[in-house]
Amino acid sequence: MYKPNFCCECGNKLIRLRRHFWTSRRFCSICSARFKRERFLPLLFFSLVFLTSGYLLGRARQPPGPPLIIERRSDSPLNNSAGHPLSSSPGTPVTSPSNTIEADVYICGARTKKGTPCSRRVHGPVRCWQHKGMPAMLPQEKLLIKDLVP
Repeated sequence: MYKPNFCCECGNKLIRLRRHFWTSRRFCSICSARFKRERFLPLLFFSLVFLTSGYLLGRARQPPGPPLIIERRSDSPLNNSAGHPLSSSPGTPVTSPSNTIEADVYICGARTKKGTPCSRRVHGPVRCWQHKGMPAMLPQEKLLIKDLVP
């Protein structure tokens, strides 16, 4: 391997106790610092090109995913309304039959770290997942949410 004795830029004698693969053999330590950008710029450019091309080749070789199929349930209200024509008069609203089951909605009501009752909504007079087994701060009547009950 070629080991020059003098710097290619300034002509100073090269005295190096250790030579590493990342140091320049052609320049002294002063000139090497000046040419660091010019030395590493092509290496950075080619590394970026290889990394980008590898990424693009990997993406191109992936098999395409399965097609997206959206199916409606047989009891969907959209399937029922497809057979019924819409009314032509704009003043009369079309009402769809509502098969929703309305249950009583309560709040949890257990004491939190802050000292206030928990405001998570639960179905029935029970506690939420976080406060299972804890007593409620308020009476049962105050835990019932009246806005949602018909």
